[in-house]
Amino acid sequence: MATPARPRSELQVVTGTGLYLTPTAAVAQSRDNSQWATLHCRPGAQGTLRWWQRQGLLVSIPLVSIIITNFNYARYLPQSIDSALSQTHPKTEVVVVDDASVDNSRDIIREYGSRIIAVLRERNGGHGAAFNAGFLAIGGDIVVFLDADDYLYPGAVARVVSAWTPGISKVQYRLDLVDGAGRKLDLFPAPEVRFDSGDVVPRMLATGRYETAVTSGNAFARGALEKILPVPEAEFRMGAEGYLVTLAPFYGPVVSLDEPLGVYRQHGANAWRLDGSAPGEHLRRSLEHDSHKYRALRVKAREMGKEVPQALGMRDHHHLSTRLASLCLDPALHPYANDYRSALALRGVVATRHARLPWKRRAILAAWFIAVGFLPRSLAAPVIVWRLAPAFRPPAVDRFLKTLRLLMR
Repeated sequence: MATPARPRSELQVVTGTGLYLTPTAAVAQSRDNSQWATLHCRPGAQGTLRWWQRQGLLVSIPLVSIIITNFNYARYLPQSIDSALSQTHPKTEVVVVDDASVDNSRDIIREYGSRIIAVLRERNGGHGAAFNAGFLAIGGDIVVFLDADDYLYPGAVARVVSAWTPGISKVQYRLDLVDGAGRKLDLFPAPEVRFDSGDVVPRMLATGRYETAVTSGNAFARGALEKILPVPEAEFRMGAEGYLVTLAPFYGPVVSLDEPLGVYRQHGANAWRLDGSAPGEHLRRSLEHDSHKYRALRVKAREMGKEVPQALGMRDHHHLSTRLASLCLDPALHPYANDYRSALALRGVVATRHARLPWKRRAILAAWFIAVGFLPRSLAAPVIVWRLAPAFRPPAVDRFLKTLRLLMR
């Protein structure tokens, strides 16, 4: 057995070959509990590249494409681009799609010259259109879509590649949640939320969703994307990652990493941030987005010969909480005429049993459904806003809920 020197990152490049050693089954552990790749060679054949390749320990370095989609985020764009250019993975390309910004985003993009591939759209088409345009410009085997107000840590791509195995559809990972000034708030998804991994299609067909990440927390197999793109641009002007994360798992299992590999920035201009001044509009937009995802899911499932329940979302506590909140806060404009608060609340309580949360958090979530479903609207409304829009909580309530959350982990 020959043990190479410990690599400086997850990949150990074999100089002059364009190949790297994979940290797979051949892993040794040192006294300080660190890991590195170990080659298991047959007697008389030690050190031959051909033998390493046959054993699956030596493979081509994948090209990873990072597609940054931008619309009027000039204040955040340089940090996003710099983070993509600073990746330690030896083969990374960066594509920046500007969706007809009217700020100085294009001046910033031009400053990077040939270090990036610039795609400058003449007409604003939304998130889905930017995804489609970016994908046409890439050559990578693995694709990361990065929102321009987010950024990646230097080792993010290398970590994704180290976890990559042939046949998977995507790797998903957590992100550090920060505010507009860069102050860390939390993890996203929150640490107590358990990712779904492996074959997630049965869970999607049962509930309409699985536990995944936002745009910047996913790396997709090019082969899976080729089967599902283009994104329907009219339906997914916002939240185009919802289309990708819903359909990609039909073409391979999902690998989940619990460590944060980048930053998800939460600020006043986020498309999905709940605005306390007009929460009903935000909630209806979220419900419309769910309906587009469900429609895409049904079409793909039928194409793949799978059965889909009629009432997608009615076993998903995320969808039910949004639907109940919409009905309570703005009943006149609620999009589902036959909904009743009490019925949605009871469905929500049942759905919490299958939530990917510790049992204490499931109990609190069930109590929230009961409160919103049966309290008078004047009392239920602040309960909704305090949960869905933390920025609008009174300080005392915010401190209490954060303490309760820590105790419930």
